[in-house]
Amino acid sequence: MNFNEIAQEVRSALAGLLEVANLKPGNILVVGCSTSEVMGQKIGSASNTEVAAVIMKELLPPLKEKGIYLAVQCCEHLNRALVIEEEAAEKYNFEIVSVVPHPKAGGSLAAAAMENFTSPVVVEKITAHAGMDIGDTFIGMHLKQVAVPVRLAVKKIGNAHLTLARTRPKLIGGERAKYCKS
Repeated sequence: MNFNEIAQEVRSALAGLLEVANLKPGNILVVGCSTSEVMGQKIGSASNTEVAAVIMKELLPPLKEKGIYLAVQCCEHLNRALVIEEEAAEKYNFEIVSVVPHPKAGGSLAAAAMENFTSPVVVEKITAHAGMDIGDTFIGMHLKQVAVPVRLAVKKIGNAHLTLARTRPKLIGGERAKYCKS
């Protein structure tokens, strides 16, 4: 697997998502990732810390620069809990739980988040403003309503299927409702 290609795919996907999602400082981007799928293996079968390090290196600096919190979803063995900065957990009043993700329970990207975040904590659930799902890890449970698919030219990270989403406020009302000021 070519790590440079993986890095470029992550960079392109993140740039495209940020352009479409119009995230603001303090918003949350949730990322779920199967490094096994990136390597062309079955999800949960070949966790890869090197792939996780490449992906984290491409995600974290641009998000920090924009003031956007990164939340990394753990695998099903930790009930898809999330690693997030303590500051974000406090700001959004997310309940912190006690667990330390590692490659075999939580996943390699969650373990990388624990190593690379300033003050990492784990929470059970969040409501993120946008998301990136690398390898069909099912991040939808952590997105605000209403999730809207984002389609980009980048369709895969390595061998893993890529799904992107942004969110928007609910449209309420009936046929007489207006949704923009005019």
